[in-house]
Amino acid sequence: MMKRMIIALASLGLTLAINAQERNVFKGYLYNNEYQVYLDIDFYQKNILVPNQEIFGQLPGYFGAKRDTRKWLITDVKINNDSTARISIINDYGSEDLSATLYKDKNGQYILKQGEGSTIKIVVNRKWVKIPKTLILNKKAKQE
Repeated sequence: MMKRMIIALASLGLTLAINAQERNVFKGYLYNNEYQVYLDIDFYQKNILVPNQEIFGQLPGYFGAKRDTRKWLITDVKINNDSTARISIINDYGSEDLSATLYKDKNGQYILKQGEGSTIKIVVNRKWVKIPKTLILNKKAKQE
């Protein structure tokens, strides 16, 4: 009887740990080294504040760049399954928007696929740079 209880508790603990990991798939800081861009997201609590743009309130996240102060705001999110989310993005002026899909592949990388609408752009050395329609990002510690 005691052995069964220990096994049941261990199974419960393992299940909770796995569920906690799955709940963190769409939470964190995702970075792309080539373009020096990132996503700061929490699709579960939807409590991300955009630095210096707190007027927008809490959001599911935003897209930013190390070399550009402009942000692209994630205004709506629908988590389709454990590895795929559909997101709506708008620039911080409200003049451009798009839909996109963010998913985590089997290697642990995140892929942002821009869909219908505008193309995400950033400014680098006073010139507009279009972000590729498919962008690979990796989870890392947030940089302040």
